[in-house]
Amino acid sequence: MDKTEQTAILTIALMAAFADGGKDDLERAEIRRVAESVAGGDVNLTGIYQDVLLKRTSLASAAAALSDAGLRQLAYELAVGVCDADDQRNAAEQAFLVSLADALGLSEPQRAVAPAAAEALALAPLDEGAPAPVGVDSQALERTILNHAILNGALELLPQSMASMAIIPLQMKMVYRIGQAYGYELDRGHIKDFLATLGVGLTGQYLEDIGRKIVGGIFGKAAGSLVGALSRGATGAAFCFATTYALGHVAMRYYAGGRTMSTALLKDAYAQATRQASGLQAQYRGQIEQQARNVNVTDIVKMVRSH
Repeated sequence: MDKTEQTAILTIALMAAFADGGKDDLERAEIRRVAESVAGGDVNLTGIYQDVLLKRTSLASAAAALSDAGLRQLAYELAVGVCDADDQRNAAEQAFLVSLADALGLSEPQRAVAPAAAEALALAPLDEGAPAPVGVDSQALERTILNHAILNGALELLPQSMASMAIIPLQMKMVYRIGQAYGYELDRGHIKDFLATLGVGLTGQYLEDIGRKIVGGIFGKAAGSLVGALSRGATGAAFCFATTYALGHVAMRYYAGGRTMSTALLKDAYAQATRQASGLQAQYRGQIEQQARNVNVTDIVKMVRSH
């Protein structure tokens, strides 16, 4: 994937982020932060963000820059993931995806697979696969958090778009299980609000994930080798491990304390927990890489539902 192709795919991903027409100032600020945080190679993601926001580029020109069939399919799958990251796609997002598929020249079967899989991941029941709570077992919750952090770190290493789409649903299910252990029956809206309070924007998190993968060269025709992905994706895996681990521990503290922590205290706790988790990632790098080797991406929806 060359610079022109990277720019085109990132342009399409950012267009997808704004396709719903409902981004408020906080969401725009989060997407801008992501654009500024992803750096590397010759790609200027901040410049791409400005071009999309100011409409200095078009969907047709971005699609035309992708001559390879595999990259056209990848761009479409990533756009679907962006549209579904924060909720089930709405009518405006659906219309955008139809226009994108037309511009990319995708066949009907190519248009159908990614949206169906993304919707299955986004709407995977929160309570499926979770054991019935029998009181608070803090050690069991610690193991759950660590297992989810390792798995999400492993998914960050994989070149398939489906792996990227699975990270947010797994984080949401983890928070659900923690809340359930402390006697709270949570829904998606509550969990999204909790993540937003910590500063974890769902669309922004997904964009950051794919931005790191594209800039790092994990996506693309040559990305099939896991060995190469393990070396190129180390930074992203460390970040994903740390954020998932921190999210779980702050959730434990929040629900154990009766949901009384202020917004400022929650954000501070999350920042501290992320720094602490960053120091632990090296200890679990071998397990993350082994997990990446064992993940069957064709069964990823089933995997998410069972965790």
